[in-house]
Formats: sequence, C-alpha cells, structure tokens
Amino acid sequence: MPSIITRQGLLHYEVMGRGKPLIFLHGWLGSYRIWRESLLHFSKHYRTYTIDFWGFGDSGEREHESGSEQSTYRVENFVDMVSEFMDRLGIRSAPLVGHSMGGTTSLRFALKYPDKADSVTVIGSPVDGESLAPLLKLAGMPFNARFVFLFFGVFRWFMRVFYSRLISRDPDFPAIMDADLQQLSLQSFLWSINDLRHVNLVRDLHRIRVPVLGMYGDRDIIVDPDEWQTLSMGLHTARVERFPQAGHFIMLDEPGKFQQVLEQFLAQQKPGRKTE
Repeated sequence: MPSIITRQGLLHYEVMGRGKPLIFLHGWLGSYRIWRESLLHFSKHYRTYTIDFWGFGDSGEREHESGSEQSTYRVENFVDMVSEFMDRLGIRSAPLVGHSMGGTTSLRFALKYPDKADSVTVIGSPVDGESLAPLLKLAGMPFNARFVFLFFGVFRWFMRVFYSRLISRDPDFPAIMDADLQQLSLQSFLWSINDLRHVNLVRDLHRIRVPVLGMYGDRDIIVDPDEWQTLSMGLHTARVERFPQAGHFIMLDEPGKFQQVLEQFLAQQKPGRKTE
C-alpha cells in the first residue's frame, strides 16, 4: 500500500504506469477505489496517481489541534494536501482529474497553484455549493451527521441496497461505496461536505489559465446537472461535455465515452500550456 508520512499523518495513494504524471481525485465519501478502471486504462500512456483525501479511504485522520476539526477537512486543506503530495514525489506539474468534491478541489488548486496544474477535468463537480442536492446539504449540519453516525449500520445498509443503485448503473458500485463508507469518520463525513456546500468559485473562475474540461451527467441527482452552465458562464474557455445517459459517476456509467473524451482532451494539451 503506497503511502507517505507527512507532518499531518499518513497519506495513502495508488500509482500505476509510466510516463507523464496524471492525478485523479475522488469525491465525498469516496476513495481511490472509484478510479481503479481509470487507472488501468490511462496507465498505458501515463503514470497515473490517485490520492485518498484526509479521513477517506486508507489515508489517516489528519492530525489537528483540539477543536480544529472543522478546519481540517475543508477544500482548501485538500488543495494543500495535493500540493504537498506532488512536492514529496517530485511532480512539478500534472493534469488533474477530479470527481465531484475532487473536481472542486482541482479548480481551486489551479487558482492557488497555477504552475502545478497543466489542465483540470471536473466530473459532476459543484462550482457553487448551492448546486448540491438537498440531502447532501442536510448532511453537512452537525446534528444530522451525528444522527447518521448513531445509526451508521442502518445508513450503510440503505446506501448499499437502495441509494447506490439510484446514483450509478455500475453493478459493482454498491460494494465500492460500502467499502468506502466503512472507513469514514464522523469528522471527515461532516466537515468536508459542510465546507463544500459553502464553496462558490464562480467569481474566481476567470482567473484560471489552464485548459478546463467539465463532464456532467444529465441524470445526476447529487449535483444539479445544469451546473455545467455555471462552469461555462464563469469560464468561457472551458470545454463542456454532457452525458445524457449518465448520472453522478460518469466514469462508471459510461466508461468508454468517458475515457475517449478525456483521452482527446489530454492529447490536446502541452506541458505548461496556459489559456489566454
């Protein structure tokens, strides 16, 4: 299990292939598991990495001072985590591919570390946290999150048996989601979505100077499927690809088309290229 030890704790990642680096970032409640097929496919031409955010997957709980849990799992913390990861592994710059919260993190990364992002691909990602489904916004409220964890066994059963089948057509997805849920803590569950629902990058998007691709599924019930319009209005140079038959997990629902679109986008980019 590849990992690095940072001042904040254990950071788990997976790596596959050789060549130019390509970094995949998971969404809320997810982990490296969601990218297994993507890593297998893109590792033929890239050195692919996927990172588990603090408190998700096999990464440890980020060490923090007492009472600072809320500031530990913010998008901004994940942005700095990706930067530190790249520094530790000697990755000067790379394309970032982020799903949901991971895509929002990637956009923020391109704003904060413009020289480290060659391009950004977002998949079903909220640019404005108001685009999140009402249930996710409710999950970001402390009382609701603590109630969920009080009956976490019931919550896992509901997510595996019912909800997972509503958000992805992939028959393996319920097992993937259940494995990820087993590794969650109350803090990572609560504070990451609490912060995400308050994020709004609309006013800052115009400052992004790298190529951006947005992929959105018309059947998404996690993030408003019309969020592609928010991305387009905020960043006129962004390319948008819509997937009529896909939901929130495009890379699982339509893997062939997803891989083709991403391959074409990456092939058009040159290291260090910035848009005007």
